[in-house]
Amino acid sequence: MTMVSYALSHKAYVKIFLHAAKHPHRPVNGVLIGKSSSGVVDIQDAIPLLHHWTSLSPMMEIGLDLAKGHAESLDLSLVGYYQACERTDDTALAPVGERVAQQIRNQFDDAIAFVIDGDALGSGEAALIPYLPQPGAGATPWRPRSLNPPAFTSGSQITLANPGSPSQAVALVRDNRLHDKFGDFDDHLEDVTIDWLSNKACTIPSV
Repeated sequence: MTMVSYALSHKAYVKIFLHAAKHPHRPVNGVLIGKSSSGVVDIQDAIPLLHHWTSLSPMMEIGLDLAKGHAESLDLSLVGYYQACERTDDTALAPVGERVAQQIRNQFDDAIAFVIDGDALGSGEAALIPYLPQPGAGATPWRPRSLNPPAFTSGSQITLANPGSPSQAVALVRDNRLHDKFGDFDDHLEDVTIDWLSNKACTIPSV
């Protein structure tokens, strides 16, 4: 059986980083959109959901539905989930995160989840820990996936489309304060002019 591989686009990585950087002491979450072809899941973009959440709330469900509709309008699918925890040293996929990831997997077999490693966020290295469902793992099947080679290194099953994305993301926050322009669904509920689905106000230069 061929193992599926994952490629995370520059835009998707930077948006995840901007979301975490804007709310450094809050749990944030969002979904990943893309498509699968020839055994490769191409993660093209990230859609930020919430920064006020502890449970699978009606607002989160509405946000998920809207994100799914947006993805489908682009001929893409929900392919994954991401979250950051309130504490930078907490890299566990929260129970609500498992439920959302499983919801996505119910419609996309090769769904993946990432937890942001807060301690590594400003290091210039890829600050994401991949979670994939483990067969036979019981009530909590989503576990951190240890890979050889490790995730985001050359030859790994999980790669960055552009290896310069982490250092570029740090610079965009440090030098350009691009995270100040970034908005999620929570922000949109407070100000409907915020374009949380596309975040066009955040121009992310290619590297």
